Amino acid sequence: MSQRSGTPGLSASAAGILRYTAFSADPEGGNPAGVVLDASGLDDTAMLAVAAELGYSESAFLTEANGRAFTIRYFSPRAEVPFCGHATVATAIALAERDGPGDLVFSTRAGTVPVTVSREEGELRATLTSVEPQVTEAGPEDLAEALAALDWPAADLDPAMPPRISYAGARHLVLAAATRERLADLSYDFARLEALMLRLDLTTIQLVWREGPAVFHVRDPFPVGGVVEDPATGAAAAAFGAYARDLALVPEAAVLTLQQGEDMGRPGTLTVELRPGDSRVRVTGTGTRIG
Repeated sequence: MSQRSGTPGLSASAAGILRYTAFSADPEGGNPAGVVLDASGLDDTAMLAVAAELGYSESAFLTEANGRAFTIRYFSPRAEVPFCGHATVATAIALAERDGPGDLVFSTRAGTVPVTVSREEGELRATLTSVEPQVTEAGPEDLAEALAALDWPAADLDPAMPPRISYAGARHLVLAAATRERLADLSYDFARLEALMLRLDLTTIQLVWREGPAVFHVRDPFPVGGVVEDPATGAAAAAFGAYARDLALVPEAAVLTLQQGEDMGRPGTLTVELRPGDSRVRVTGTGTRIG
């Protein structure tokens, strides 16, 4: 497929696309992302076309660079999104492989996101620091519509983890399942959930089941991005950290482990850190190049 950009006739292959997975050291795990380290020659139409051609939940494009500070944009196959955690991790690891580990700064539509890449036991690990989070109530009618679209009875929710809309760069509706079986059984009305999410400006629905005090299993339907489910969602992990702190579900200082992608056959691990006196949320993961 040919892509239109600032350079007439530029194709996807000519755009310098790299393919990485984030939140797993295994190319078959985690969440794949397209990464373009120099997208200065691509316009909006071309970036969207590249993302659509790749078909990943999101792809990242660096449009400006100043040392180790970058302007970054994210596109799903259908639209631009303000922030994407897994594509941020993927891009940071790609840059670390090219330029070496260290500190990076990404300017996103949601705000400034610092990222630190380190090498631990031979693996590169990227830690992003979210923008200032917000947690708000979910309206009862909106909640009822979300449950109807998911075909989840209200009785299947965990009463200890009430629904909320949480933001840490993108908005996510957090719904907690009472059982692992409820979380595993995901079959929803794509168009109905998409319409609700567009109305509420939601990026994903963060479905979660609590295995233990600091271990959670999560899934993220993503119909607004044109995909049924996101395999590992860094933005939602940051939003979930803010949610867990706001509801005092975890200590003020906490390190949470989120397991995602198991039910899709692409397991990944997201580490969420909460620090006393700092409302921002840190999300850490590994990554590796695909093929």
